[in-house]
Amino acid sequence: MNRQIQMSIRGILLGSLVATAAAVTPAKATDGYFQVGFGARQSATGGAGVADSRDAMAQSLNPAGIAGLDRQMQIGGAIFMPYRGYDATGAGFVTGGSVDSGKNFFVMPNFAYIHPLDADSTLGFTVYGNGGMNTSYANMANPACGPGSGVFCGGAAGVDLMQAFISVDYARRFGSLKIGIAPTMAVQLFKAYGLGAFSAFSADPANLTNNGYDVSIGAGLRGGIEWEAMPGLRFGLSGQTKMYMSRFDKYAGLFAGRGSFDIPASITAGVAFDPAENLTLMLDYQHIFYGSIPAISNSTTAAAPFGSAGGPGFGWTDVDVFKVGAEWRANDTWTFRAGYAYSENPISGSHVTMNILAPGVTQHHLTAGAAYKISERDTIEFSGMYVPSSTVSGIEITPGGPNPGRSITLNMHQVQLLASWTRKF
Repeated sequence: MNRQIQMSIRGILLGSLVATAAAVTPAKATDGYFQVGFGARQSATGGAGVADSRDAMAQSLNPAGIAGLDRQMQIGGAIFMPYRGYDATGAGFVTGGSVDSGKNFFVMPNFAYIHPLDADSTLGFTVYGNGGMNTSYANMANPACGPGSGVFCGGAAGVDLMQAFISVDYARRFGSLKIGIAPTMAVQLFKAYGLGAFSAFSADPANLTNNGYDVSIGAGLRGGIEWEAMPGLRFGLSGQTKMYMSRFDKYAGLFAGRGSFDIPASITAGVAFDPAENLTLMLDYQHIFYGSIPAISNSTTAAAPFGSAGGPGFGWTDVDVFKVGAEWRANDTWTFRAGYAYSENPISGSHVTMNILAPGVTQHHLTAGAAYKISERDTIEFSGMYVPSSTVSGIEITPGGPNPGRSITLNMHQVQLLASWTRKF
């Protein structure tokens, strides 16, 4: 067995280990619940780069981009710190005052490997957390609960959604055009607790809350193109189909469609321009189709019971995301990056009550980072992201009806630090 094949097998085995870690790690994100970028380079450029692929992790953004790149392996991890909660004024159902979620520290691993098959075609493998959401509210006094307590009168309350993607990518170069396709498997874990007060409004109360983690497995397809229109000017387009997932049977009385929770499709288009040999500017546009997933998009005030085909969701709408990034390759050792991403808010003021569980309201993302080449084969990279606080306000609405005298304001801000190591062979 030659050395290249041995290294390929080792890379895939290592990726499998990271996949296991990712599947049990609360993967977070900030474009609704999708990540702004994957890996240190994308995270530093505001998630932009669909038209400018330079490392193994680029295939997570555009499967076409790895064609023509050197054989390499990349291992990274992020420390993600989301600070989320709500403020409620006046008397109402949920706990009043200023309430913050706990569990503000998460670790997210990622892994990528690419192996050129010939001068124009490349095989790749990636494992990464695509998105997720988590809230954890302590058991606390609530005058609206009578003898009960907690944000939703069911004691400690919250949700935990984790998603991991595992992709195998094939990319080929045809002159100035690159094309890539990546069959993708997805794994989700979910649990909800403290929602017993909604049992009377569920089609399946036994599978509404407090049932521990459930697993959902499914698959979809990712693909992309990258075209060099002229030296120094490139265009990129990538897309992800809906990931068709098995149902969360333990939460068939919570999610619309008896526990159905598919992962929405998305599409990204962008341009990359090199005003100088060592400088690249990038602009991307992304659209995420949250509105196509009933469990996410159905109105929180739907008349049908929780868990039924037309039952309540979270009221999320599609979002548009705009990303700009810059990379300056200062010398043979150092590279510096910066970026900004703006995401529309998927939550309106009429859906704030249920979104106490999923306050994905952040919009502005400031990013920066650098890469240091420590040898001809090894590079270490790091990035940081700061997301200033965003809020959404509305009146409290529960299955019992609206409370015009009660205002709820969701809030979230975030910090993320990421580092990775790349080895070229």
